[in-house]
Parts: sequence; structure tokens; C-alpha cells
Amino acid sequence: MARLSTSKQIKPNFKLKMSEEFIMQMRPFFGEEEKKALAEYMEEDGFLTEFKRTEVFEEMIADFTSSKHCIVVNNGTISLTLAAIALEIKPGDEVIVPNYTMIATPNSVKMIGAKPIFVDVEEESLCLDINKVTESITSKTKAIILVSSNGRYPKTRIKEFTQLAKKHKISLIEDAAQSLGSFYPNGKHIGTVGDIGSFSFSAPKIISTGQGGALITNNDKLAKRLRKLKDFGRTSGGNDIHDEIGFNFKFTELQACIGIEQMKKLNARIIRKKEIWSKYSEQLDDIEEVKLFDHDLKCTSPWFIDSIVEKREQLMAFLKRNNIGSRIMYPPINKQKAYNIEGPFSVSSMIGKKGLWFPSSIQLSDEQIIHICKIIRKFYKK
Repeated sequence: MARLSTSKQIKPNFKLKMSEEFIMQMRPFFGEEEKKALAEYMEEDGFLTEFKRTEVFEEMIADFTSSKHCIVVNNGTISLTLAAIALEIKPGDEVIVPNYTMIATPNSVKMIGAKPIFVDVEEESLCLDINKVTESITSKTKAIILVSSNGRYPKTRIKEFTQLAKKHKISLIEDAAQSLGSFYPNGKHIGTVGDIGSFSFSAPKIISTGQGGALITNNDKLAKRLRKLKDFGRTSGGNDIHDEIGFNFKFTELQACIGIEQMKKLNARIIRKKEIWSKYSEQLDDIEEVKLFDHDLKCTSPWFIDSIVEKREQLMAFLKRNNIGSRIMYPPINKQKAYNIEGPFSVSSMIGKKGLWFPSSIQLSDEQIIHICKIIRKFYKK
């Protein structure tokens, strides 16, 4: 597995007393290194649009994931849309997506007129249930978008998804938005097994550029097409010759400056994310009303601390009164007003009623986690 050099020890700086400070459910973590990189770039009188630093950032992601190509774009939703366009998914085509995911996943194909087909997820991993995927494939199905929920891989081996896609001659897109730093048991980085893998660098992710996304692939032809499509359909910048319809999905050098420094810290963050989950697991083990999702920490770097809890709304209110933030996990997409589709989605429906994210920021100290868990324990003892 590819690794970057170890970064500085993460040392949270908390000025207020534990009881006074509001512990957010998440917050990005930028430091002096990012400020310095931005200032140095601005001294160069650059154009700001993507150029050499963007190339460096792409190379760092490709190297870390052991991918041949990395193409960065303006956000993670667009990265999925661009992947679909490059794979020649067209209006009216069907694309299988999980009913438990951030709504960007189905929206990304809806944007180009394709039809997202919602399928329920495994209870253990919250990744697509391959049996239900198989039942949902029709003559109109052109792709499967496999979301690696919270860095987890499906209980069913990834090889079965690639074989299923191959059997039906459809594409496999890996939505690995939450999975930078997570691997399959065979050592391959999540996102590298399908035709195209997609990452997000929005504020909550393990590294962030504010907004931003990336696509990885080992297919030379696809990589060339992705680069062309993200730049108006031209073969290179600075000319106005277009032999197909493309779009402006480009990155910026300012984002790349931040991304480069964030990537330098990725190793330390992966280690800390695993430590955070382990501390929560240790502290909440004796509370029957709270169940954390299991993680194979040899492979998975947990993005958020996700859980199934009883009396969710009351617990959230109690945590807030004690200056602790939390966030409801994604509701089932079929029940969102934007889609409003009937169907038997028992697992994603259950998550919509009981799923809760606890504070998950990389800056969390062990002392804060112990404090949070004490408050949770206090609530259930009431």
C-alpha cells in the first residue's frame, strides 16, 4: 500500500474549558503550512487557474493510491458526473446507486438526464447489497456506482462487483468520496478497482481544499477523455478548437496549494482517525442503546463516527445542551422530496430513523472523546 511520509503530530489547541467549549460534529483542519503555501503562491503573481501545483497535487494522489492517472475537478459531485459522461452514459440510461448515500451520488447522473435506480445496502457495511443490485439490472442499466460508505468495503468481495459488471457489460464507478486512506483487503486502494474512482475534498473530508474532487483510473484512454471533457472538450488549454462538447470543471492553483499541504498530513490523519474510532468503541462498548459500525482498521480509515442509537432526537438535544454537536446520518434518498420513490429499503430506512454521527473531527483529543462518551452514558442512565 502506498504511503506518504509521516507528518507532524496532530496537537489540538483548545482554549476553553471542556464544559464551556462547543464540540462541533466536524470541522476542517488547516494550519500554518497552508497559509504559508498560499502566501508564497500569491507572491509569484500566478494566474490562479490550474497549472503546475495542480499537477503536483494530482501526482500525489495518484502516487498514494497507486493509480496511473489522477484528474482533479472543482467538486466531488462533478467528478461523478464527469466519470459518467466519459463512460458514455446518456439521457435515459439507468445507473444503479445506493439508497443510503449523500444525495450527490444520484444527482450526479440525474444532471445529465440518466435515471438513478435506488438499491438498498448491506446492514453491516452500508455499501450496496450485491444481491439487490443483481435483481435491479435491466437492459437499460449502463453503470453501477458503488459507494464505499465511511471508508468501508462491501461484505461481498469487490471482485464480485467487477465480475457482475463485466458479465452485463456495464461500467463500475467507485464513489470513494469518504475513502481516501482506505483499502480493500487485497491491498488495493478503494477507488482503484472499478473503471473510474472518485474522491471529494469538501470541508468534512480527511483532507480538504474547501471544495474539490478527483478521479483516478488506470485506463489511458479514459484519462485522456476525462482531461478533455473537463476543459471544454479541447485537447489543451490556450486554444479554441473543440471537436466534442466539454465543460469547465477545472481546479485552481489556490486549491492545489492547500491540497498539497493537506496530503503531506494524510498519513498522520489516517492514524489519528483510527485512534479516534478505537477510543469511541472502547468508551461506548457497555452502552446497549448505542451501536457503532464495525471497521476493519487494518484497511479502513473511518471518516465519521457512525452509529445506530435509540431515542436519537432526545440524545441529540441532550448532547447539544451539553455543548456537543451531532448530525443525523443520510436519510433514505427514496423518501427525499426531490425523488419521492416507493420501494422496500429496510436498511436505509432504519438508518434514517436511528443513524447518528458523533463528533469526528481530526482535532478531537482523547479527553474530549471520553467527555462526549460520559455525556452519552449519562443520557441513557437517565
